[in-house]
Amino acid sequence: MQETPTITAAEIARLAGVGRAAVSNWRKRHADFPAPVGGTPASPEFDLAQVEQWLRAQGKLPELATADRLWRHLAAASDTPAAGLATVGALLLARQRGQRPRRSADPHLKPLLPDVDALADELGPQGAFDELWQRFSAPGPGRPFATPDDLADLMIELAGVGGGSVLDPAAGSGATLRAAVRAGCTSAYGQELDPDLARLAGLWLALRDVPGEVSTGDSLRADAYAGRTFDAVACHPPFGVSNWGDEELGHDPRWIVGTTPRTEPELAWAQHALAHLRAGGHAVLLMPPTVAGRRAGRRIRAELLRRGVLRAVIALPPRAAAPHGVPLHLWVLRRPAPDAPPPARTLLVDAAGGDLTETGPRILAAWRAFTAAPDAEIEEAGFARAVPVIELLDEEVDLTPARRQPAVAGAATGEHLVRTRERLAAVVGDLPALMPQVTPVPEGPEGEFLTVGELARAGALHLLGPIRAASAESGEPSAGGPPVLTVQDVLNGEGPSGSDDGRLGQQIRLAAGDVVVPMIARQLTARVVTVEGALLGRNLYLLRPNPAALDPWFLAGQLRTSANEKQASSLSGTLRFDIRRAQVRRLSLDEQRAHGEAFRRLDAFESAIRQAASLGAELVQLTADGLASGAIRPEGGSS
Repeated sequence: MQETPTITAAEIARLAGVGRAAVSNWRKRHADFPAPVGGTPASPEFDLAQVEQWLRAQGKLPELATADRLWRHLAAASDTPAAGLATVGALLLARQRGQRPRRSADPHLKPLLPDVDALADELGPQGAFDELWQRFSAPGPGRPFATPDDLADLMIELAGVGGGSVLDPAAGSGATLRAAVRAGCTSAYGQELDPDLARLAGLWLALRDVPGEVSTGDSLRADAYAGRTFDAVACHPPFGVSNWGDEELGHDPRWIVGTTPRTEPELAWAQHALAHLRAGGHAVLLMPPTVAGRRAGRRIRAELLRRGVLRAVIALPPRAAAPHGVPLHLWVLRRPAPDAPPPARTLLVDAAGGDLTETGPRILAAWRAFTAAPDAEIEEAGFARAVPVIELLDEEVDLTPARRQPAVAGAATGEHLVRTRERLAAVVGDLPALMPQVTPVPEGPEGEFLTVGELARAGALHLLGPIRAASAESGEPSAGGPPVLTVQDVLNGEGPSGSDDGRLGQQIRLAAGDVVVPMIARQLTARVVTVEGALLGRNLYLLRPNPAALDPWFLAGQLRTSANEKQASSLSGTLRFDIRRAQVRRLSLDEQRAHGEAFRRLDAFESAIRQAASLGAELVQLTADGLASGAIRPEGGSS
């Protein structure tokens, strides 16, 4: 940790709830604003205590609770939030165990110790750590994307962890281990490549006196639990890692069902999990959907089926976990007893529709019915099917659940049709209320306009991007990292669905209130970011308004006009835009906010129109299918 906690101008802006341009103005206008203590002229750093004192004196910093104040200091003083929390967690653990912390060995912690002691006195060591953990695990820039609690709980339920030992060989900050503790496991073990996250996960367990440990290291290359078996394994492995050690691990004893192909790293994790299971134990792994059908992995998939190892593949709803736009799968494996005959069926569940909160109990019910009668014919139309293994062992060995489901029964089709018609009616019924109320101006349009380039030079906004693709050798894919907002997401009005493929020229995190504009598109489109944390994708401009000068919704509405589409488009006739040439009308901030609210309602109206179009197309298809199959009939028609 740093001896003197420092803070950047961007962090000062977040601290005070203003734009970065406001911080720049304070530095120019106030002679008593703290001088930089480090960094560079282009990116100076300031003493955190001095900045807080100045902001408080100016009435720009509200008083914070002890946990908030401590977390803010930790985030500013630490190399990473995980490292800061781990350091404080070690102090709290020592206090809980009645040990005297070696404070003289940590002089950099001295400014934080009073708040650490105060929070521990108030809540106890475990409660203090949990308060800080909540702040660490909240979504936002610099936060790792952990497996969500509801998904981790589902994985642990499927694995049957209660009353036994559990291993997570890609533990991250310990989401599945925490779920295992909630389920009543007797001991919890993990391994994690990131030392700070491994330390954090281990501290959480230690503060609760849970037997076990979390080791640091690469589970595939340097297995910390070689030769040990556990009652259950639950794992969210990294996806798409090309350099996972296939060359040095070619004849590893963990490859129980065969050597893992280089292009199938997730199947290496599946075999690693299997090797650490006791006979009869279950492993549950979160997998990308492509693993179920990639050609290179069909031999391994076939062997998992033949030996009775792969017991279920479950397609989850989109956004169940990062990368949020991808509908991930759960694989449930079982280590069979040596002499047990292989089962005749494997359960495939298609829960990709809906929401995990709704489908989770239904998934568990289907799994429990299957385990209670593994040879029975289980068919839940459009959702779950116990498929004969012999049927799956075809040329492709494709285990994608949606491709193996029985046709939806007529009653289900009718119910789906009725629900779709009701949803469409509700959306259409809301349209009049969403449309903004406007009044013509008798004297016609008038006013002064400034270009985006001029606004950027005046400090009214900060212009970033567009990011171009870097060279193929520039980086590795960021497995499990933050989602990436793509051009298509912006055009469709959807949340971020992309992932970092290692070729982002730079990583720019989006903040609420940012405005993003595609550089290449059929028409000029501008969207306001409402949830922070995703990365800016390639070929997107990012305009970050100064809240003291520009309303983001007003800016987005001004940008997307027909006039700006002509003003900003390339003279060559291609659909390429230079957003710096787009013009924005000069209005007072109050007038901007009024216009911005109208633009926001217009955006909601446009989104509802798109939803109505999608539901309408679905309703047409359902009706046509139902009429053609005889599942439904026209009202008044004969039966």
